[in-house]
Parts: sequence; C-alpha cells; structure tokens
Amino acid sequence: MKKFTIKDIINGYKNDDEEGVVTFGGKLDIRPKYQREFVYKDKQRDDVIRTIRKDFPLNVMYWVKNGDNYEVLDGQQRTISFC
Repeated sequence: MKKFTIKDIINGYKNDDEEGVVTFGGKLDIRPKYQREFVYKDKQRDDVIRTIRKDFPLNVMYWVKNGDNYEVLDGQQRTISFC
C-alpha cells in the first residue's frame, strides 16, 4: 500500500466534461469516460473536506494500474471532493 499526500494527488487537476477528470500530474484518471458523473451533494463534499481538515482518515481508495497511469477503482467521489 502506498500513501500519497493530498498535495501530490491534486497536482495537475483537470475536470473536462468530455474527457473526464485527471490529476496526479496527469497520471491518475479519477473519472474515466465510462464512469458516472460526480454525484455528491454539497454537504457530502463538505464532509469530506471537514474530515481532512480535522486530520481524520478517509476510507481506503483503490487505484488500478493502466499502463504507465492509474485509474480510480474506488474513491472517485471523495477524490473529486478534495480536489
């Protein structure tokens, strides 16, 4: 298991309606074209941010290797929330 800082993950964040959402310097595909759109309500998004600010852990988020890059398998909503 690898651990990354939020600063590492949000590096290069881009949200494009057509192409999806990428970050981590372009190496992490948070929302590939086939994934559903961001669905968290404002309160849910704010709860994720509040959790981070209080230094509480977020649940594990899973990435899968896809060539030289990664895709989010689980944790899309939380990742987009803090990005």
